[in-house]
Amino acid sequence: MQDMNNLSTRFPTEIVANFSARCYAVEKCGNTRATILGTPFFSGSYSAKLDEKNRFVLPQELRYQLVDNGVLEFTIALSMGGCLAIYRKSDMEGIVEGFRKMRHMAKFQKFFTLFFSTLTEGTCDKIGRVSLPSVLASGVGIKKEIIIAGALDKVELWPKEVYERDLASFVGGEKGSELRMMMQEAFSCLGKEFESDEGKIEKAIEKLQDEVVLL
Repeated sequence: MQDMNNLSTRFPTEIVANFSARCYAVEKCGNTRATILGTPFFSGSYSAKLDEKNRFVLPQELRYQLVDNGVLEFTIALSMGGCLAIYRKSDMEGIVEGFRKMRHMAKFQKFFTLFFSTLTEGTCDKIGRVSLPSVLASGVGIKKEIIIAGALDKVELWPKEVYERDLASFVGGEKGSELRMMMQEAFSCLGKEFESDEGKIEKAIEKLQDEVVLL
């Protein structure tokens, strides 16, 4: 196979990187879905119950995805919309750096106090249980039953009744419901420019693949 470094002299760097990452995914995973999706993300929803010590079992699939640099350690934090979030440690480091640049903005001071004073480092025990601090659980109204929801770059923890209410509103709500409008806006934000750039990259990757096959 032709050296990827040589290909960068004829194609934009981001295209070569994209192609290289896909080849790596196929080699490591042998998985067509991993090739198509590229960067892993959290998805799916699971029901769980807190025990008498405020512990719940984190599904195995999510535990695997939370492993960072070979270690299963993560951060539990307050999140938007009335839920908690579990972040990979490396993702939380990026969030902290972003907030650090805003630390002198007065309007965010109370938020920073509550956010950082309740941050909790966590891991799983041998059977996959996570301990949820009572201050975080009570802060978002979690009592006994929760929904564990994969949400792109984080795992969200919702009071079951709140999650089910929002889901029912979204699925069974009227055409103009707030959540449906959010969905439409989110997809529209992807924009034609994004689609155009993706199309160019895909065509360039196909061309690279053809050249590699011929070598």
